[in-house]
Amino acid sequence: MSMDTLFQPITIKGLTLPNRIVMAPMTRTFSPGGIPTKDVAEYYARRAAAQVGLIISEGTGIARPTSLNHRDIPRFHGERELTGWKQVIDGVHAAGGLMAPQLWHVGAVRAQGSDWPADSDYEGPSGLNAPGAPLGKAMTDEDIADTIAAYASAAADAKRLGFDAAELHGAHGYLIDQFFWAGTNQRSDRFNGPTIAERGRFAAEVIRAVRAAVGPDFPLIIRLSQWKQQDFNARLANTPAEMEAWLQPLVDAGADILHCSQRRFWDPEFEGSDLNFAGWAKKLTGVPTIAVGSVGLNGDFVAAFGGESSQPASLDELTRRLDRGDFDLIAVGRAILQDPHWAVKVRERRTEELMNFETSALASLS
Repeated sequence: MSMDTLFQPITIKGLTLPNRIVMAPMTRTFSPGGIPTKDVAEYYARRAAAQVGLIISEGTGIARPTSLNHRDIPRFHGERELTGWKQVIDGVHAAGGLMAPQLWHVGAVRAQGSDWPADSDYEGPSGLNAPGAPLGKAMTDEDIADTIAAYASAAADAKRLGFDAAELHGAHGYLIDQFFWAGTNQRSDRFNGPTIAERGRFAAEVIRAVRAAVGPDFPLIIRLSQWKQQDFNARLANTPAEMEAWLQPLVDAGADILHCSQRRFWDPEFEGSDLNFAGWAKKLTGVPTIAVGSVGLNGDFVAAFGGESSQPASLDELTRRLDRGDFDLIAVGRAILQDPHWAVKVRERRTEELMNFETSALASLS
């Protein structure tokens, strides 16, 4: 197999990445009280030093009372928290890396197994965790305005601290995605409607506010998915036309890169084509895309959270699609979590040294 394309540089919005490998955002609960520590900084710096092209941080909470659902997930607001993130980005840069924080609001999603007490009710577009499953409160107009402002403030702080880009978490059944999803968006105002374009107005307003806060030249990524943690079979777009109606307004609002989450990157998105989600997103909008989903491993993340290990898998299909130009970047999660040196080993063809993913890796910041 040829790795040439995987290790070619790419420039997006003035940011040059040394290769096409992205460290996928993976929730880690190792920031006591929401404050990133020296251990967190070293965790990211190890990946930066080992030739990861772009690191996207774990999800980090914006300044809303219930933007997070665990006490030890990091926040991206507050003096002590931002001081911790300054330590992170300085360490990544010192190691030769590039990094974007993922800005997150969980919406009406209660953490599984967490004893963290929320300061107030969980909030979502309609106070629904899933279709017919109430949780928390429906957001008022004031709540929505304050949330949009909180995303913009966090992005401005990311730029001020020296981060190289920022990502909005708009996937997997969390807040932005709950606005997209008809099953959780039952509003009767302009943030809902019978079409995905109408339900996407909240996301577009967030993107516009962020773009205004960071200026025209700061790369902005949004992570998106059809599937939800509440329903793996959920779909927002059943046809290419519906997908274009979903994605194009986000690009028009100021998104530079679409991070297209699938459980398995090789799964085709629509019948009649082997293009995956990222492939269709690039074809329909023309902007760069990131593919993701079980890269380099033979089992998906759902099995991992069920306690199953995964073994290294061929990268031939990945390189075939990348060579074909289906997408521009590939996000790697568990393989890089398990082994900080994954990218180096792949580049040097040291495939015999690639490691199994063991669920014990989730319990440490190695």
